[in-house]
Amino acid sequence: MRILLFLATNIAVLVLVSIVFNLLGLQGILAANGVDLNLGALLVMCAVFGFGGSLISLFLSKWMAKRGAGVYVIDQPRNRDEQWLLTTVKELADEAGIGMPEVGIFPSQAANAFATGWNRNNALVAVSAGLLQRFRPEEARAVMAHEIGHVANGDMVTLTLIQGVVNTFVMFLARIIGHTVDRVVFKTERGYGLGYYAVTMVAQLVLGILASIIVFWFSRWREYRADAAGASLTTNGYMIAALQRLQQEQGLPQDLPGELTAFGISEQLKQGAAALFRSHPPLEDRIRALQGA
Repeated sequence: MRILLFLATNIAVLVLVSIVFNLLGLQGILAANGVDLNLGALLVMCAVFGFGGSLISLFLSKWMAKRGAGVYVIDQPRNRDEQWLLTTVKELADEAGIGMPEVGIFPSQAANAFATGWNRNNALVAVSAGLLQRFRPEEARAVMAHEIGHVANGDMVTLTLIQGVVNTFVMFLARIIGHTVDRVVFKTERGYGLGYYAVTMVAQLVLGILASIIVFWFSRWREYRADAAGASLTTNGYMIAALQRLQQEQGLPQDLPGELTAFGISEQLKQGAAALFRSHPPLEDRIRALQGA
């Protein structure tokens, strides 16, 4: 239902954009300058590819996560730690009102965890071996609660679909820029010249970097929500203690693959303008948010 509602919303956005273009007479302005471009058809094409890629990634997210991070999924517990982990996740999932996710451990000595999956009732929650070894039980439980919070909030679906919207408009605007430059500057009359491909690629790269600021902003915002969910499923004190423990371990390398970084619980600090491109807020900011709750 979340996917259907979000897709319906974004289809409405695309329709609205098309109407605005018609009201502004953008098609006529482009035609008057020798730019023969069907904006409606281009918008639909970009939406198909923009959403298609993000949705395929979403549906394959569990499979990619297991292989990318080397996750061992616990089917039958082999020791007390694995039994504790399964029991803890089951209790948290029941309290959050979601289906029991797959539970796994990935071979990293850095303290980290992530959740992924296209469905809140068919997710994967994984934790690093290092976190299980070094965190106290209440701290590890709070970390699991944070990840369950991501699943219960539908963060994987929402983030992926926002990426789909961003992809759509980056592709759309880049092709308008490339087409316009090719016709107006390079005077290509039929088909596409090298100028179109070169300008489109550069425009897509620049617009993609700028648009990613929106995606990263949402990723940071959802961390606060997941922290609040973790605190409600355990206690505020335990969630703060887990984040403080992560602060102590920030010097250790993080072993999550790049495509899973946004779903992990911790990230190295970044400064200045680079803060716009970080998937997680600073841990001290998250701790202050919980302390002020």
